[in-house]
Amino acid sequence: MKFRKSHLLLLSLLSGALLSLGWPERGFPGLLFIGLVPLLTVEDQVIRHPERFIKFSVLFYSYPGFLLWNLLTTWWIVNSTFVGAAMAIVLNSLFMSIVFQAFHWTRKKLNSPAAGYAALLSYWIAFEYLHLNWDLNWPWLNLGNGFATYYKWVQWYEYTGAVGGTVWVLVGNVLVFRLILNVQNAKCKMQNAKPVQNSKFVVQYSIFLFSWLAIPLLLSFYIYSNYTEQKHPVRFVVVQPNIDPYSEQYSLPPQVVIKKIMDLAVPAIDSTTNFLVAPESAIQEDMWENDLRNFASIRLLKQAIAPWPRLNMLIGGSTHYQLAPGEPLKRWARKFTDTDGHYYAYNAAIMLNSRDSLQLYHKSKLTPGVEILPSFKGFKWLEKFAINLGGTVGSLGQDSTRKVYTTVGTVKVGPAICYESIFGEFFAEFVRNGAQIMIIITNDGWWGNTAGHRQHFSFAHLRAIETRRSIARSANTGISAFIDQRGDASQPSAYWVPAVIKGTLNANDRLTFYVKHGDFIARFMSYLAGLFIVMAIVLAVGPHPRPLPKKGGET
Repeated sequence: MKFRKSHLLLLSLLSGALLSLGWPERGFPGLLFIGLVPLLTVEDQVIRHPERFIKFSVLFYSYPGFLLWNLLTTWWIVNSTFVGAAMAIVLNSLFMSIVFQAFHWTRKKLNSPAAGYAALLSYWIAFEYLHLNWDLNWPWLNLGNGFATYYKWVQWYEYTGAVGGTVWVLVGNVLVFRLILNVQNAKCKMQNAKPVQNSKFVVQYSIFLFSWLAIPLLLSFYIYSNYTEQKHPVRFVVVQPNIDPYSEQYSLPPQVVIKKIMDLAVPAIDSTTNFLVAPESAIQEDMWENDLRNFASIRLLKQAIAPWPRLNMLIGGSTHYQLAPGEPLKRWARKFTDTDGHYYAYNAAIMLNSRDSLQLYHKSKLTPGVEILPSFKGFKWLEKFAINLGGTVGSLGQDSTRKVYTTVGTVKVGPAICYESIFGEFFAEFVRNGAQIMIIITNDGWWGNTAGHRQHFSFAHLRAIETRRSIARSANTGISAFIDQRGDASQPSAYWVPAVIKGTLNANDRLTFYVKHGDFIARFMSYLAGLFIVMAIVLAVGPHPRPLPKKGGET
């Protein structure tokens, strides 16, 4: 079947609509298994009728669909920054279109549909893996995240991580598309001598497709039904102070913020409480880590928790560190305006308890355009254009390891700060380093009451499954909740409402296959992507066989 070019544009937009309707937090993820089928149809038309299209037609025709998907699912970024939203949506759509163009080019050069679709799988996963690991990271729309609200479908993420979901979706789309082609071919051949053979092939293909979709589902339901947590209770009080990030968070005195937090928390704390958790960036005093104990916020917090000597408190804050003269400078070093000295700025999670020591973890998966700008050579000047959300602006400092807190009288915990909860392998490093329970602190008020904060919350279901770690989540505003090791959430708070929740989570010290091995699928697929590129380049630049001479000596 030959499509008009206008129909190809409509097919592209149909893909964008289907992917959007399949996306969390209110979409149905079953649509993800057909979301790319219209775009695969577009690519197939280009490869079947090359005389009708220019060189980069697949990129041009796929871009509207990917742009629509990005726009409908992540438009809410505009509530915090119009420029940042435009850049994220436009560039991410372009990256996806480049992946599709590369798949088309490779399929054409290798002259093999099977190799071409294998290249699509490897290129897409390599692209998602890049989005998890470079400075312009934006893994929000990685396909495996699409099951965040239907997490009972993907309990096997404890083996594969969310990348396994991407494989499931991509292969499912290719199988659906090829089945449609086989059905069309079977209809065309019904007048041939072997119609029964054609129909038999379609039936066999249909059975394989059904098995590809159904077996992971059945396995997941089985795992979910049979997973039992070992009893190791840890008691939490989680506070959602609901401080407006635009008008209050960076202007209220620290003592007012601390009083608000403790007024919520104190009625819920008792002698059995192990942890009090407050959100990201709650403390905005200009604190220097060189002498952190002497700052008013730390003294007030120490006094506030003193009545409970076995209580551990985790709270977010902005901190700085002044470098000593001659100390090596990392790329995020900032220069004082009035001296020749340098310092680092951090988004920090601070652990306090009755011991004299303070434990700090610095956020290390930083939000592009807000907390980090490209580290590529020659891009340092971009820091002056960093998006100002009211706090520390420009590239922040990072920790090289995922730190785990030792505590008074209870288990070790790992802190993930806001955006870090989207990164599966990164999150799993806390667990591999000894965390028996995970804590997420965040501030989701920037996006307003949109799908943004609900999507962000839903991704925590996947992190719980991948690591089989219970999670206590504290949002300044957004959704604070407890999440168990199967991904089930309890006591979710309402948006833009001050709240305190009290609950018990079970600790776990077992390491899942995914925690031990991380994104092994993505690493393998990245190597495979490189191999496909090399093969395609060799075939593209290598000598082409000359056509055989025709009879009579004609060429």
